This record gives sequence, structure tokens and C-alpha cells, in this order.
Amino acid sequence: MMNGTRTATCWNCGETLALDHFGRHDDCPKCHLDTRVCKNCFMFDPLCYNSCKEIQAERVVEKEEANFCDFFKAVAPSSQPRPRKPNADASRQAAEALFKSK
Repeated sequence: MMNGTRTATCWNCGETLALDHFGRHDDCPKCHLDTRVCKNCFMFDPLCYNSCKEIQAERVVEKEEANFCDFFKAVAPSSQPRPRKPNADASRQAAEALFKSK
């Protein structure tokens, strides 16, 4: 919390921001990227269809650019999702093991 206000974090740099800093035209004071973006939303999940847990949300193509989503809710620092990057080596090994001749 910043001075008793609820906070969330920037999706890009992790800067702590007051919840009133997530308007359509707001940006992070540290990295200067938009804050009201899919990647800063509680509903963002790259494993879901459209990368969003909210099935009624309209499709947003640019997940790192400001949008008008009615379902946007800034992510609290403790629940900030960590980026999930596929591990190419692990995927390749799993595929090789699956198709390996015995």
C-alpha cells in the first residue's frame, strides 16, 4: 500500500502504482508504458482463449496497449501473474520421447 491506498503493479517493470493510476491514458512513471492493458488485468491468462478468463470480454489483439475493456481490474502485487515462457528444450525432449522408437 502507498500511503494507505490500495496498489497494483506495472505489468512490465513491476513498479508499484496506486489503483487510480490505471486510466485509459495513464502510463507507468518508471517505464512509461500503458497501464490499462490486458497484461495488467486480473483476468489476463495467456493459456485461456483470447488470453482472458472473462468469456464475455471483447477480443483485444494488442495485449500491451491501452484498451477500453469493461472487465479490467488491476492486478494486486501478490497476484501478479509471472510470464509463462515455453521451454523449447523441454518441449522438444517431450516430443522426442513420445515418438521415440523402442
